[in-house]
Amino acid sequence: MFTRHRRLRKNQVIRDMVRETALNRQDFIYPLFVVEGENIKREISSLENNYHYSVDMLHDIVDELKDAGVKSVILFGIPGYKDEVGTSAFEENGIVQRAIRKLKELNPELFVITDVCMCEYTSHGHCGILNGHEVDNDKTIKYIAKIALSHAAAGADMVAPSDMMDGRVGAIRNTLDENGFKDVGIMAYSAKYCSAFYGPFREAANSSPKFGNRKSYQMDPGNIREAMLEIEDDIKEGADIIMVKPAMAYLDVVKLARERFDVPIATYNVSGEFAMVKAAAKAGLINEKSIVKEMLTCMKRAGAGMIITYYAMDICRWIKEEN
Repeated sequence: MFTRHRRLRKNQVIRDMVRETALNRQDFIYPLFVVEGENIKREISSLENNYHYSVDMLHDIVDELKDAGVKSVILFGIPGYKDEVGTSAFEENGIVQRAIRKLKELNPELFVITDVCMCEYTSHGHCGILNGHEVDNDKTIKYIAKIALSHAAAGADMVAPSDMMDGRVGAIRNTLDENGFKDVGIMAYSAKYCSAFYGPFREAANSSPKFGNRKSYQMDPGNIREAMLEIEDDIKEGADIIMVKPAMAYLDVVKLARERFDVPIATYNVSGEFAMVKAAAKAGLINEKSIVKEMLTCMKRAGAGMIITYYAMDICRWIKEEN
């Protein structure tokens, strides 16, 4: 005797009934890039079908998101000027702060998460305050907390520190609580690896470091036990959601985190992953829709409850069509 597993694969009806992992439109978060200027909707050359928007053009993307059924965005800003300490990152009328207010005006129900970092805003392109050629951890977290506070004051629902400084989650939580923003959540980039998959994003955000690299603060791709320590510390410091970034090559990290921690887990289907799929699809080597559905399903199967992806609107439309 042998087990006839194929009975449960006989046709689409039974396959749908026994499917263990399914994608839902509420699973997805769309990365949104805002720039200074007016009347700008400019395709990002490294991220096909994704755009830079000026604040006055956000109505265009808000309408698209609503039509697709995407309920959340993570917001990245490209400022008009940069300096050594990223002043434009925490200004009351900075690019992200204005964008938050506009998004909330256009759709109060849109859940707005903001990326909290300094690399887009510093003249040197590193994620913090420099001491010589090294990023000073303890000085930086004061600025990171200041940026998070400015986003909360502008109306952000959640802040997402991506700098990978030690202690930044606790600094943000204390700052938000002390200033009356106890209900603003923190999605921590807890296991953010120093990855080659970020290349297209750095063009999109104009955030490449002017010298050196980020290996002294982002994680070594060879380490997983260290990732568990990072996640544990962020949870203790007040993170509401933890993130593993990138996604595709790091699903073992997602799986282990899901087994160890009882908090929501996000993963970021990053720019390099997106660009590789796009390139293969253009070359006629793969079926893009099928690959994307499979890829995102596997991220969720590994344990991610939410997925940040440049495919958010596409996958939500496909789910809507199939239902």
